[in-house]
Amino acid sequence: MAQKNTPETETKQKVQTKYDRKMEARRQQKLKEAKQEKVTKFTAAAVGILLVLVIVVSAAVSVISKNRALNGTYVKIGEHELSQLEYDYYYNTAVNNYLVSYSSLLPYMGLDTSADFDKQQYTENMTWKDMFDEMTVEQIKQTKAMADDAANVGFVYDNTVEYDTFKNNLKDAAEAANISLKEYYRQSFGDYATEKNIQPFVEESMLANAYYDEMLVKNTPSDEEVKAYYEDNKQLYDKVDFRSFIFNTDLSSDASEEEISEAMDGLKEKAEAMMKARKDGGDFEELCAQNASEDAKANYENAETEYSLSEGRNYSGITSVMAQWLYEDGRKEGDITVLRDDYLHQYYVVEFIKKYFDEADNASISNTIATQKVTEYMTGMVVNYEVVDVKGDLKYLTIPPAENTSTDDVDNSSGAVSTDGASSEDKGNTDEAEVSEENTENNSKPAE
Repeated sequence: MAQKNTPETETKQKVQTKYDRKMEARRQQKLKEAKQEKVTKFTAAAVGILLVLVIVVSAAVSVISKNRALNGTYVKIGEHELSQLEYDYYYNTAVNNYLVSYSSLLPYMGLDTSADFDKQQYTENMTWKDMFDEMTVEQIKQTKAMADDAANVGFVYDNTVEYDTFKNNLKDAAEAANISLKEYYRQSFGDYATEKNIQPFVEESMLANAYYDEMLVKNTPSDEEVKAYYEDNKQLYDKVDFRSFIFNTDLSSDASEEEISEAMDGLKEKAEAMMKARKDGGDFEELCAQNASEDAKANYENAETEYSLSEGRNYSGITSVMAQWLYEDGRKEGDITVLRDDYLHQYYVVEFIKKYFDEADNASISNTIATQKVTEYMTGMVVNYEVVDVKGDLKYLTIPPAENTSTDDVDNSSGAVSTDGASSEDKGNTDEAEVSEENTENNSKPAE
């Protein structure tokens, strides 16, 4: 059988040379670069669109935030709907006044003015922001109540001069701070504050203050009321003249009880010896010089001054240990004693001269009585000014009343704030620390 012949199909491949491989590599690289360029252009376009969207959205958010601050209701107090702009005006005014009033005490009160107030505890349950919010709302209540009452009785106040002074003071302050007036308004009264948009709030505050002053005049007490008030509060107004010298232990803060006891016993001997010498006819100033250190002797040896003498001192301006003795009934000129101060680890030699009332303080008493009457009247009004936290930012309102406790009051019963115990040679009278009637007025008066 004959064999069938089938033709063979040749599948020979072309052999690539080194040149061919090089050219192919270049072609592939160009394709890769073209693809990468296309991706890059697409990505850049997408990022550009995204950035435009971010800018547009940010601008929109800023506009919306500003619009809400200027026009929306942030909090309602009584029948008054306050924008955030108005609330911020009162808040910043209250905070700034507080920081200025207590500037020297802030370190001891634990407040860091460079940090967020809402991250610092005022009490266990309140932050400083909570406290400032509460203070602000109470101030707004008083201002609105006084302004409303002024309108009801037809009280009119021309604030032209006062408002011009207000603007000029801010202009001078901005120049002193080397910032623009626009920026100074923003820093002083809130992010959206301008001279024009806070003017109504400033003028309302001025009206409320003027009406408050008018109410004080109308509530001026009679001479009989002033005299009766003094009789009930003699300790607040009577003044004393006395001489004193302080013997200080000069112990370290970590001294043991045994060291303190031994040092105090030594001071007692010195103080009693000085008192005896005075009773025997010794000059008080000379005895002070004998017991003073070399650095302090000159204070008592100066013939033109009587360094140990304190005149016209109020009870609250004297270390409590001395004040209690000086103000005891029946105290007479020439009485002298040695007093022990366990809190400050000191001994005092104190000689009483006289106690008296200064008739000039009648004006202070009169102002106190008038202030109390106006404050009582104002308190009766503000109870009707209910607070509605529209935006939910006033967290202090959610704190139970029993826990919402202020720490402003400082217990001075121990005499701890007295400055006369700094050293054994310091003058035995403190700078007056009395709580003045002026402070009582300022705490009641609507915001300036």
